[in-house]
Amino acid sequence: MIYYILAFFIFISLLIYATVIFFSHKPRKPFPSELTYKTNDSTDKSHPLPPRINTNSKFQDDGIDISLVIPCYNETQRLGKMLNEAIEYLEKNHQSKYEIIVVDDGSSDGTDEYALQKANEFKLPSHIMRVVQLKQNRGKGGAVTHGLLHSRGKYVLFADADGATLFPDVAKLVNYLANANGQPSIAIGSRAHMVNTDAVVKRSFIRNFLMYGLHALVFVFGIRDVRDTQCGFKMFNFEAVKNIFPHMHTERWIFDVEVLLLGEIQKFNMKELPVNWQEIDGSKVDLARDSIAMAIDLVVTRLAYLLGVYKLDECGRINKKEQ
Repeated sequence: MIYYILAFFIFISLLIYATVIFFSHKPRKPFPSELTYKTNDSTDKSHPLPPRINTNSKFQDDGIDISLVIPCYNETQRLGKMLNEAIEYLEKNHQSKYEIIVVDDGSSDGTDEYALQKANEFKLPSHIMRVVQLKQNRGKGGAVTHGLLHSRGKYVLFADADGATLFPDVAKLVNYLANANGQPSIAIGSRAHMVNTDAVVKRSFIRNFLMYGLHALVFVFGIRDVRDTQCGFKMFNFEAVKNIFPHMHTERWIFDVEVLLLGEIQKFNMKELPVNWQEIDGSKVDLARDSIAMAIDLVVTRLAYLLGVYKLDECGRINKKEQ
């Protein structure tokens, strides 16, 4: 009898392992055009992106305090508000010491041209606004990772294109990282303090139900010290960027969880900081379809690290010869 039980457990274990491998992710290699950017200069030419950050990279001080990475997919209707707030704040507090990397994730509505128009509207010097156009949609996580791996800032923030988070709250994140003493650190914009406010209470029942369900899954599968993993307002110092994003596998919505898992696995400093946030219409999330996909990705991601399918192996680098 014991042999049957043992055989059953071996079969189940192999089935789980095979399932995780089947659903696991491997980032695609970027197309040559995705390693270039356009800016608001008079040439209309593409310029090469800075070298891709890897775990052996050393910080090159180009005088950039903050790199802002904005993933976009058909965002001409919402990007303006975000850029207005961001540029006004950065011009006032970090003039000429910041860059904005807009990663257009295969949009069809002219998001790339719209971003450059905003740069001209604010009369930004060229190369502050850098617009990278992905030839094929990769997903929010893929767009964020691509932008961060080609950033130059001492601190790197990724922020959602809808401007739902009040941009001046970035000062809280910078202050935390400035006191990290060079240790790899993550400042996490958080809406956890807003659970009982109108911003959350007045959302639809189904949206809140799915939100709490996802939070429960995240807790069960290992992220227990962060109450809001999904807020699109996170900042990293260079040491965290180079030790997290070259290893990223997940390119869809649940990528935030893998970011935090990699931080926990490597025992990085992480802290949630309250930010002001409001719901903005026009979300690209399909509640039914994407919630199922997020749940699957979450389970697969956690099990993949537990089973050794995912490792700290720079899976997303262009090729081994880069090292």
